[in-house]
Amino acid sequence: MADKLTLLVGTVGQGVMRSGDDGESWQRIGVKDGLHSDAIIRSLLGHPRQSEKVYAGTDKGLFLSEDAGQRWERMDSPMNDHMLWCLSMDPSDPQTMFAGTGTPTVCKVFRTTDGAKTWDQLPVQIAEECANVGIPRVTGIAVDPVNQNNIWLGLEVDGVRFSSDRGESWKTINGAITNPDVHAVAVAAGPPKTVLVAVNDEVYTSTDDGDSWTSLKIREVFPWKYPRGMLVKPDDSKVVFLTIGDATPGRTGTVMRSEDAGHTWKSLSLPVQPNTAMWVVNIQPSDTSVVMAGSRYGYLYRSDDAGESWRKLWREFSELSSVVSIPA
Repeated sequence: MADKLTLLVGTVGQGVMRSGDDGESWQRIGVKDGLHSDAIIRSLLGHPRQSEKVYAGTDKGLFLSEDAGQRWERMDSPMNDHMLWCLSMDPSDPQTMFAGTGTPTVCKVFRTTDGAKTWDQLPVQIAEECANVGIPRVTGIAVDPVNQNNIWLGLEVDGVRFSSDRGESWKTINGAITNPDVHAVAVAAGPPKTVLVAVNDEVYTSTDDGDSWTSLKIREVFPWKYPRGMLVKPDDSKVVFLTIGDATPGRTGTVMRSEDAGHTWKSLSLPVQPNTAMWVVNIQPSDTSVVMAGSRYGYLYRSDDAGESWRKLWREFSELSSVVSIPA
């Protein structure tokens, strides 16, 4: 088993739950620790090179912890009055980050190139309202690891956008991806380099930067039809993890893993059936054998062998949005 970890779980209405002892005990991070009461956390993002630095996207904008989640400080930004749904970082240049807002506030996309000190709003055309959710929200931002000028953006429920100039301009991906209910986007360096887009009933892949797309036909080959979270293994660009379930919130789900950049997939066996669809997945950057995954309503699982086997942690949470693990 890997060394003990500090675990952070972002929740919807209970702030950040933190364990400094590998999940044996937990504390809720709240007002005395710099977060506001009953904070809604939509995204946690760990820094790949400074392990104790963690960002949180909340219902009151952007927060930063520099001590592995013990204390937090609100960062003044254009997102102050927005629900911040999504955070993403350029893996080759951590000073460059992207942030996306949305429901119930206006859906916008921002970029920083100086480590979150200043932010610029990017010129993305986004619908003011859309089906099922009303105001759309950003659910995925992926920086191409081969060409960092290429940025992929997923919107729920307003489709996929692509920028080839680091966010200065954008185009809408139409045609092959007919479902605008996007849940996640990722880019696996491969070979072949593969862009993956998960919508609420399918996963699409492209090996030509979006000129053409292939559907995986998950209703025929996956155990369930509702994909949600997606992540590429940092040290093996052919390995992709995907969380799925039967519906939202659903009654069950699992974690899928591909070892060939999304061409074929294996369903990974969880020791306890999830109580809802599986929702999030996270990999420990300093030890990529450690994978954390969570169900929408708070079952948390850990693998120490890159997904071959799992154990369920004893603590169960309210609705969760994200999980980050940090070397203790």
